[in-house]
Amino acid sequence: MKKFKIIVLILLIVFVGIQFFPTKRNQSDSVPNTDFMIVNTVPKNIDNLLKTACYDCHSNNTSYPWYNKVQPVAWFLENHIDEGKAELNFNEWDNYSNRRKKSKLKSIVSQIEENKMPPNSYSFIHKDAVLSNEQKQEIIDWINSM
Repeated sequence: MKKFKIIVLILLIVFVGIQFFPTKRNQSDSVPNTDFMIVNTVPKNIDNLLKTACYDCHSNNTSYPWYNKVQPVAWFLENHIDEGKAELNFNEWDNYSNRRKKSKLKSIVSQIEENKMPPNSYSFIHKDAVLSNEQKQEIIDWINSM
């Protein structure tokens, strides 16, 4: 029993200690002129769907949940956002070459069709990001019409 108390105390000290290691925030006050929504003529319904389901991880402005300051969850979120932005950053859209834009659009369609985006780890907490089949088809049809 004494060993158990020591282990719990050590874990508690470590948990409290890691709270002092902050993460960087992915937030911006402005939308750059290179943003996907500015560069393309995006219908309002598609704009809303993409911003709700995609922009938290694929832009320079994340809307953080209350638990984003609790470690190690904050590290997980930071890593997830960094990976998402490395793959596709809607705010940097116009900086991509035309070839890369076409590739990204194809990738968006395939990710939606294969139910890989938004990921379950995100949509589990953010229920508004869960896309219905009709919403998915709206996005796919619009992208294909581009």
